[in-house]
Amino acid sequence: MTKLYHYWFSPFSRAIRIALMEKNIEFELILELPWARRHDFLALNPAGTVPVMRLDNELIISSSYAISEFLEETHPEPRLLGNGPEERAEIRRLIDWFDVKFNEEVTSLLITEKIMKRFLKLGVPEASNIRCATINLKQHLRYIEYLAERRNWLGGDEISYADITAAAHLSCLDYLGDVPWDDFSGAKDWYARIKSRPSFRPLLKDLIAGLPPVPHYKNLDF
Repeated sequence: MTKLYHYWFSPFSRAIRIALMEKNIEFELILELPWARRHDFLALNPAGTVPVMRLDNELIISSSYAISEFLEETHPEPRLLGNGPEERAEIRRLIDWFDVKFNEEVTSLLITEKIMKRFLKLGVPEASNIRCATINLKQHLRYIEYLAERRNWLGGDEISYADITAAAHLSCLDYLGDVPWDDFSGAKDWYARIKSRPSFRPLLKDLIAGLPPVPHYKNLDF
């Protein structure tokens, strides 16, 4: 069976989990704490990052981008990268938007301050970083609303990696209760649609010892 090395608060891992479910591919989850730097894991991926996918034939693929492209080529249905070069280019642009810009401006800041510092005992969270991420998050939610108002899904008519990537990042923040959904009804409606999909529900069952999610995290009607 395909094995996926992941970490709960890695949006890149979460995106691949959703994609595997959307494509109806059976897989086994293996928790990997990136900071542990296990020798056996570094042998699979010297970069020491998740996700890493290990196939039955022992093929190892690391990085969410490489894995998502591999899945699209080997399991083309349902399509998650769109139809035609123009749509695929737009979906890839949005993947980059959320995995690079959103991650740098929001996800990485909040996860570092609220999660990594706690687990690694690196001191108290830096209020200025949290404040900056909160401001940035609102700008990104406005952009999601802009896209959702003009398209059926963020990247076009059908759900795609654009939606999966954005939702993966937001799900990490939503676990912590950091997303001001009530102020962004358009983004909330879009997120509720993807949150209600069967592929998303396993994420809602994640439970980290000593750090339970906010009450609405598991609710489909939030």
